[in-house]
Amino acid sequence: MAETWIGSCLRQAKSNELAHFAIILAENKEFMGTVTLRMNFGLGSTSTYSEEAELSYWVGKPYWNNGYATEAAKAVMSHGFAAMSLNRIYAAHFSRNPASGHVLKKAGMIYEGSQLGPTVKWGTVEQLELYGVSRDQFPGPVSPC
Repeated sequence: MAETWIGSCLRQAKSNELAHFAIILAENKEFMGTVTLRMNFGLGSTSTYSEEAELSYWVGKPYWNNGYATEAAKAVMSHGFAAMSLNRIYAAHFSRNPASGHVLKKAGMIYEGSQLGPTVKWGTVEQLELYGVSRDQFPGPVSPC
């Protein structure tokens, strides 16, 4: 399964659909998780060229509550604005997982509201909490990784 997933990551990166970043523990180079940017290059609501990406992440349970997800999300957002010329990065999390909201806020995103669906997980329509930040709103340094 891991080899299939890694192969899909490579195909998605080559097509500029997604950019995957590994989260690695600095001391021993241990793999902890990933941060992904899903590109959304198209016309925005004002008929201007919109260069946005959706951020998602996962971190292995043994590494939770250490700030790794926040640090990684912040670094990838900075890279997205600087090296990938993104204008906006957005994310969502399930309402039943407020810890993800804390990660997104601490990484510099701004709460934008909530919506029911369209995500369905295990037969249940999920309530989503929505976050986003523009290049101008991002509080961190904007620099490539």
